[in-house]
Amino acid sequence: MGVSTSVPEEGVAFVTVDFPPVNALPVRGWYELAAAVRAAGADPSVRCVVLTAEGRGFNAGVDIKEMQRADGPEALIGANRGCYEAFAAVYECEVPVVAAVHGFCLGGGIGLAGNADAIVAADDATFGLPELDRGALGAATHLARLVPQHLMRTLYYTSRTVTAHELHRHGSVWSVVPRDRLTGAALALAQEIAAKDGYLIRLAKAAINGIDPVDVRRSYRFEQGFTFEANLSGVAGRVRDTFGTDLTSDTTSHSHSDLDSDSDKERQT
Repeated sequence: MGVSTSVPEEGVAFVTVDFPPVNALPVRGWYELAAAVRAAGADPSVRCVVLTAEGRGFNAGVDIKEMQRADGPEALIGANRGCYEAFAAVYECEVPVVAAVHGFCLGGGIGLAGNADAIVAADDATFGLPELDRGALGAATHLARLVPQHLMRTLYYTSRTVTAHELHRHGSVWSVVPRDRLTGAALALAQEIAAKDGYLIRLAKAAINGIDPVDVRRSYRFEQGFTFEANLSGVAGRVRDTFGTDLTSDTTSHSHSDLDSDSDKERQT
C-alpha cells in the first residue's frame, strides 16, 4: 500500500498509487505521490512518466474520514497543501506525464489528470468533482483543462460525472480502451514520447508550460482559500458529514456576516 515507482521499459517510469479500498489519499499519500513524480521526472534516464493506480479506481480524492477524525484544522491544511504539492508535481514534472485512468476519477483525481500532459482512459472511467457534496471547493482549475467552460461550470455545480468517451469527444482524452488494455495503451503512448531526445523533450515540456494561458498553481491556490472559508463558516462540516444530502441548514442566502454569526453560535454550543 502506498506509492511505488517501476520502470517497465527504457525511458518510461510508472508511478502507481495504491491506497485501498478506493484510492482516497490521506495527507501523507499526496506528499508521497508528489515526491515520486518529481523523482521520476528528475531521473535523466526517464523521458516520460505514466501515472496509474491499483484497485477499483484511479483516484477518489481526499480521505474525508481522516479529516472527520481530526479535532482542529490540521488535517484540512495538510490535505490542501498535499493536494497542491501533488498537482504541482504532475504539472512541473520535467518530462511529459501520461495519466492512465480507470474506474472513478473524482476530486483530487481531476487535479492529477487535469495537470497531466495526456490521458489514456479505460472504457469504465468516469470523471467528476463532487466537491460541493463534500463540503469543499477546488479543482475547477483542472476540470477546465478537460472540458469547455460552461460544461465545467455545470458539472461543478451539479457534482455530476462524465465518461471517458465524452471527454474523448472533447479532445482531452487521447484514447479510450477496454480496461484490460489500459496499461498497454498508456505504455505505448509513453514509449512514443520517450523515443524523443531526452533533452529536447524536457525543453518542450518547459516551453509548453510557459505558454499556458492560466497559471494552474495560482488558480488552484485561489480556489483553496474558499475551501478554508467554507470550513471556518461551519458549512463544510455539515455538508461533509451528510455527503450533501441534508439541506436543512442551507446557507446559500447567507451573507458573510451571517456565516460568521453561525460559526460563533457553533462554538458556544
